[in-house]
Amino acid sequence: MGPLKTLALVIALFIGPALLHAQREKLPPDDIDIVESKWPNAQKTGTGIRYVVETSGKGAPLNPGDMVGVTYIGSLLNGKVFDKNLDPKHPFTFRVGRNFVIEGWDQILQLMTVGDKWIVIIPPELGYGRKGSPPRIAGDSTLVFEIQVVSVEREN
Repeated sequence: MGPLKTLALVIALFIGPALLHAQREKLPPDDIDIVESKWPNAQKTGTGIRYVVETSGKGAPLNPGDMVGVTYIGSLLNGKVFDKNLDPKHPFTFRVGRNFVIEGWDQILQLMTVGDKWIVIIPPELGYGRKGSPPRIAGDSTLVFEIQVVSVEREN
């Protein structure tokens, strides 16, 4: 085996897995330790969203086009709240999967059912990205939401 093939094999066997892991991990390196210490049992989706089920609901998961009503608290990793709606009589309502909310919400809500209350940790690229949402959310911020699904009207 030639030296170039040997080098390629070494890269594939030893460096490749680390690079693949780095590609799948969506949280900034500084945020990973914080998230893993605060929510050590969080589950992780294939797109890098982490979540903790606090209360389980019933029924089928939400689908794109469903009109959903949620209560929520949105905060940064340091605990600073940037937005909330906790009134179940007047929840935040929108259609799932129609780009009315950040991509992370559209993704995670399709795993949730009515009555679910989850803590959801959304990586920057599925939240507000590099630009953030000044002045409350800096660029590249990991977002933490407590989301409860309080209602759904299924799209026909």
